Amino acid sequence: MTRLSGKIAIVTGAGIGIGQAIAKRFAAEGAHVWVTDINGETAEETVRDIKANGGAATAMVVDVSKGQDLTALVRNVEVAHARADILVNNAGILVRSELRQLSDADWDKLREVNVDAILRLSRDALPLLRKGQNPSIINISSIMAHRGLRPLAAYTATKGAVTALTKGLAVEYAPFSIRVNSIAPGYIETAITNRLLKLPPIKQALIDKTPMGRLGQPEDLVGAAVFFASDDSLYCTGAELFVDGGMAAGL
Repeated sequence: MTRLSGKIAIVTGAGIGIGQAIAKRFAAEGAHVWVTDINGETAEETVRDIKANGGAATAMVVDVSKGQDLTALVRNVEVAHARADILVNNAGILVRSELRQLSDADWDKLREVNVDAILRLSRDALPLLRKGQNPSIINISSIMAHRGLRPLAAYTATKGAVTALTKGLAVEYAPFSIRVNSIAPGYIETAITNRLLKLPPIKQALIDKTPMGRLGQPEDLVGAAVFFASDDSLYCTGAELFVDGGMAAGL
């Protein structure tokens, strides 16, 4: 597997879950992966695993809600490589709350992590991406950008913004030959969603709404990520790929 041979990739929120699975697969495909996460221990763990399997990776503690962390990330990648080829905006949080009970602080945090960070990092990394080889930005959105579920209205709003931002950036960055696409996962079993799925009736109800009859695993997304990161998708930009077991296709 060498579809990303020689490429420099940045993956946010790569210490666990979807980001970790993408980082490991990118490394297996030949990329040098910058594994960033707010938790330094999990980021280092991911890097150790990648290196143990013959891959190349660098760990960095990054809180994507802090502009100075994003600036430092871009600077470090520039010093090390002078370019970036792939940016995966994966880091995200979930706040489970009825809108009438949602605090301003929770809303601010949701927006800062799920939306503002993508906008800022995509902006700040632009000079590096312009020097990249067929550069690609991949934003991790959610089926929730298109489906409502109580009590996740605020989270849904942030993911809808990711989908819209992806399309806007695709048009804006096209003259620089930078592709911008998004992946919309369905219900993937991760540390974030497990809090929502901890009650068996909720989990079973979501399985029942999924035509393929199961919830997803982080590894289910890596093929889509490699496609958008690789030269196989050179004429794709502004696209959104559902990886949801068919849930979006159902009634």
